[in-house]
Amino acid sequence: MTQIADGGAALPAPGQLTEDLVRLALRRVKDPELNLNIIDLGLVYEIRVDGNNVDVDMSLTSPGCPSGPEIMGDAEQQLQAIEGIGNAMVHLVWSPMWTPDRIEPRVRAYLGF
Repeated sequence: MTQIADGGAALPAPGQLTEDLVRLALRRVKDPELNLNIIDLGLVYEIRVDGNNVDVDMSLTSPGCPSGPEIMGDAEQQLQAIEGIGNAMVHLVWSPMWTPDRIEPRVRAYLGF
């Protein structure tokens, strides 16, 4: 039986790790200054799933982001909380630099960007 997650996406079978499942977990991570999740902000650049292992490339809104350590730690916590996860690595990348253009279009319109 397929379960439907909030937002209408089908949940994978227990023990099956997918990019969508990782993305759902990362939606719980918010930038505390902007109160928006890191997926909608466009901070997550790439998610790689290999069996039960996950690598995430993400950035921050700026290299001097005072909330950077908190955001990175929250992302790692959310990944580790996924049932059946193996190794979960969050890599901080600066190329390309984040810009407001990376914000999800509906959120960007709401914010007036």
